[in-house]
Order: sequence, then structure tokens, then C-alpha cells
Amino acid sequence: MSRVPHHIETEADMERGAQSKQDLISDNKRGLGCCGWFLVIISAFFCILIFPISIFICIKIVKEYERAVIFRLGRITARKPKGPGIFFIIPCTDSFIKVDLRTVSFDIPPQEILTKDSVTVSVDGVVYFRVNDPIASVANVTNADYSTRLLAQTTLRNVLGTKNLSEVLSDREGISHSMQMTLDEATDSWGIKVERVEIKDVKLPLQLQRAMAAEAEATREARAKVIAAEGEMNASRALKEASLVIAESPSALQLRYLQTLNSIAAEKNSTIIFPLPMDMMSQFIKK
Repeated sequence: MSRVPHHIETEADMERGAQSKQDLISDNKRGLGCCGWFLVIISAFFCILIFPISIFICIKIVKEYERAVIFRLGRITARKPKGPGIFFIIPCTDSFIKVDLRTVSFDIPPQEILTKDSVTVSVDGVVYFRVNDPIASVANVTNADYSTRLLAQTTLRNVLGTKNLSEVLSDREGISHSMQMTLDEATDSWGIKVERVEIKDVKLPLQLQRAMAAEAEATREARAKVIAAEGEMNASRALKEASLVIAESPSALQLRYLQTLNSIAAEKNSTIIFPLPMDMMSQFIKK
């Protein structure tokens, strides 16, 4: 129930951010002023005047996976970036920045983290993200890629600092999802969409590894002893039942003896067996 208000608040923040960005662009459009428009007109006039040469300066091309954010006298000219394909700029007054929209992956360097139960572990991971809003990635942050990398390292330490060692080792999927949600919410104003976060490796101190190995070995030995004891108990019960059955029929003991001899003879060994009738042995036992 606590997630619903948080989700609604996030959508409201996104709508307010988009609205403020549109207002900023509208203000930029209205803010060129007389001097700005005068410079734009002069630049356009010179482009027309030297048309055969200016065409090589005015025409720009961006690839399918790129977008161009155009600045006119330092202000963003449109709500949407240009591209892919051909677009025109006015020399001297216009400049543009290319933004790559492809998914970018980077490794989170190993971070020394103190877990909730006071165990120091070294954890690294990988993050996949892409630019979702080229204008926001250029206008709202100095370097969206570098900022996302730093934020991923901080988020990894903050998230794992609230987990126990057992949770870090067993619940990697939940930790990855929590990191993705946190990073995606924090980088939304930068125009970044975090697609996936994965925990690559968790390195434990050598002494802790030895202690855990000893504990696991002791647990396995205790379980093996319990299983062996249960097997002995079951075997003794089965032998007791078998002895009761054989006691009811003396010939069953002779048949069992012959079956044992048959199984021994099947094995190719040099053992010599002299079978004696059980009745003869019983006579000696009575005497």
C-alpha cells in the first residue's frame, strides 16, 4: 500500500518537470529579443548571398541512432531534437550537440560495503541505460553519462548497506530491481532511462570464506551422521522383521543360505566354500 502514493508522486513530478521544460523552451523562443533576431536575419541573409558555398555549412546530417539539439544564440530552438537525417542550421548563430540514443553499458567498480550485520564485502555490478530525452540530457546536467556512473556507485552502496549478508548473497534479483527503480527515478530529470541493473560478483573476506566453509562442512557432516543413524535404525528394524519371518519357517533359513552361496559364487574369486547342512550343524549345537 505504501507504493501507490510514491508512484503517483513520481508521475506528478515527471509531469511538472516536462511542463517546466516546455515553459523554459517557450521562454527561450520569446527571449531572443530585437538584437538576437537582427543577428539571425543578417546570418540568414549572408547564407543566401553566398548560397553555393553556405550550403556545405548549413546542411548537417545525424545518423539513425543520433539526435541533434540545436542552440540559437545559446537558446534551445525547438521542443524536439532534430534528426535522424538532414537538418539545416544558420552559421554564426546556431550550434548543435549530437546525442547518442543507443543503450550504454558500464561496469560499476568494486565497492567496499558494510552490510547491516557488520560484514565487509566487495560488490561490483553492471548498469544498462540510454538517453530518453536528448534535450534534458543536454540542458539539465553537465555530463549525463558521467553523472549516471557516479550515482550508480552511490546507489549500490546505499542499497546494500541496508541488507544482511544472507540477503546480499541470495536476493540479487531483488537488489538489482531496487537499484534500477532508484536510479531510474533519480535520473529522470536528466533524460536518462535506466533499463537494467545486475550484480556481477560478491567477494567475501578470506577469513569469512574459511569460516563459512567450515560451518557448511560441519553442517554436512552432522546431516550425514543423522542420515547414517536413520539408516542403521531402519536396517535393524528390517533385520528384526526378517528374523521373525525366518523363525517361523526353518527351511527359509536354508534357502537364504543357498542364495548367499549363489551370490558369492557369481563373483569370480578364489574363495573355497564348504557348505554344510544346517541340520548337521544343529545336531552339534544341541550336543
